[in-house]
Amino acid sequence: MPGTNSPFLAIDQVTRSFDRTVAVDRVSLDILENQFVALVGASGSGKSTLLKTINRLVEPDAGTIRFDGEDIRQGEPHALRRRMGYVFQGIGLFPHMDVAQNIGIGPKLAGAPIGSGRVAELLELVDLGSDYAARMPHELSGGQRQRIGVARALAGDPHLLLMDEPFGALDPVTRDALGKRVRELHDRLGLTSLMVTHDMAEALLLADRILVMEAGRIVADCTPGQLLAGEGGDTAQALVAVPRDQARALAGMAP
Repeated sequence: MPGTNSPFLAIDQVTRSFDRTVAVDRVSLDILENQFVALVGASGSGKSTLLKTINRLVEPDAGTIRFDGEDIRQGEPHALRRRMGYVFQGIGLFPHMDVAQNIGIGPKLAGAPIGSGRVAELLELVDLGSDYAARMPHELSGGQRQRIGVARALAGDPHLLLMDEPFGALDPVTRDALGKRVRELHDRLGLTSLMVTHDMAEALLLADRILVMEAGRIVADCTPGQLLAGEGGDTAQALVAVPRDQARALAGMAP
């Protein structure tokens, strides 16, 4: 096990290309246990590809990744993923399974199925009642389906929570509420979380640390306070300018 000050997740010179396009370009990064890290950048900057190298949905061409002190390539990918929760924008609920079956699919495949009591606990964590367990995905709103996706990601008691644009398809009110809930769960459950988002305002409000990617590289690594103080460079400040300008415009419209 790594020491207290050792990185919980250590990414060293990771590179991944698709044909002639370099999606991730020699990225090195350390994340400490219990940090909530947001990875932001324009579309095509490499955010999602970098995230997927961590749970081996994408295999890097070069470099190493160590998770909780171990090289992620030492075991089978499915065993690695059982130690990580994964939430993504597409949700990916199985339409022929009810909510309880969807939530429990990971533990079931791992040979440790969960019971109705555990399903009820997970539903409560995402602010849904136990009666949702018997519902089918088509009976749920988009926000409810995404909450089920979060509950499913937490079903295996993960050490690391990975989120790829988890709130991108939601309406603003639902997106704000679910974002706050995920941050509360991060703190309550003692998670280490890495979230990909294109929304700088969301990153500033939820994360402890913000990484900005451009052309496959991390070009800024700052706290929200540092970014709001003007640090991080031109690319980062261009992203910060969007919510800042919106806030100014709204303030100017006040009666």
